[in-house]
Amino acid sequence: MPLSATNLKEMVFKLGFNLIGIVRATPSPTLAQYQRWLANGMHADMHFMARPDRVIRRENLAHILPGVQSLVIVGLDYTTGSIPDEVLQDPARGRIAAYAWGVDYHDIMTPRLEQLATWLQTEANGQIGQRVYVDTGAILERSHAQQAGMGFIGKNTMLIHPRRGSHFFLGEMLLTAEFDTYDEPHRETMCGTCTRCLTACPTDAFPQPHVLDARRCISYHTIENKGWLPRDLARQFGNWIFGCDICQEVCPFQRFAPVTQEKALFPPNIDRAVPPLKKILEMNEAAFMAHFAGSPVQRIKRDRLVRNACVAAGNSYQPQFIPALKALLQDASPIIRGHAARALWDIARLDATGWLKDLYHREPINQVRAEVEALLS
Repeated sequence: MPLSATNLKEMVFKLGFNLIGIVRATPSPTLAQYQRWLANGMHADMHFMARPDRVIRRENLAHILPGVQSLVIVGLDYTTGSIPDEVLQDPARGRIAAYAWGVDYHDIMTPRLEQLATWLQTEANGQIGQRVYVDTGAILERSHAQQAGMGFIGKNTMLIHPRRGSHFFLGEMLLTAEFDTYDEPHRETMCGTCTRCLTACPTDAFPQPHVLDARRCISYHTIENKGWLPRDLARQFGNWIFGCDICQEVCPFQRFAPVTQEKALFPPNIDRAVPPLKKILEMNEAAFMAHFAGSPVQRIKRDRLVRNACVAAGNSYQPQFIPALKALLQDASPIIRGHAARALWDIARLDATGWLKDLYHREPINQVRAEVEALLS
């Protein structure tokens, strides 16, 4: 007997989610675009996106859960209100994407989805196969969410709800059961002739509407890129040190985004949202964990965050960062040493020559030496 979609939606809202859509577990209608995106290398070094086992799961959800019949998608708002622009734009501070200001959303959503799964088992007398994901499964979740009527895919590739904007997380539940009713898809787009997101991107990461090239994306480089940041591109990062919100902030639909009721998603203080760069540059591992434990920022670890802060410090051209950057020339991480050298050159130019030559002569890592050599040439 099919499950009640109405009862499920009531339970979803009781658990604190803000959106819900239910669709049959059919292939995503955007599979061809996804395959072209991979073929063009726009996933950058996110090799997990192109792994054959992941690709086949995105093509057919039955490879994740045999006998799957339905896909339930939930959404959770994360807008927490505004921080003054003069604070966000302060070159002495590093910007963190709004979704990462509070507690890690996985820790909020996953237990609730598991609770929902337990409730469904009771409703169906334990006869349902199921699998839950929060941003971890090989699922084209935005495409499926559009099919579930939860919004449309904007030109910035985000799922946009016409009355809520795009500041919401998605989670999924795959089920071997059917429902008595399924949701209808949303229209393909409501962007019209608007191109604000495309023109606002400082790194030109959108080669065309609805296509994001991760190789030029600030979010990709500050979060997923574990190595050296492209020097010329990084000069366009401004003061972003974890993620980027630009293509969402400029979207006209974002003005409708409601403030979340999840207090855990609010930053405990302003320094969790826009931390002083000097504080980040001076962080050791213990200080990093004390400041960011339980936050999405924790997952990139201290070295990548400090690397990103070096870039932001260099982009600020502020001499106040020189002492902290000079100290980082002695850091245990070669990535940090190299990016600190770049930042010192950007800020001090010829005055940094002696510090960089000293680093070059004692540096054991060839790539760091090559960075310094390129700066001094």
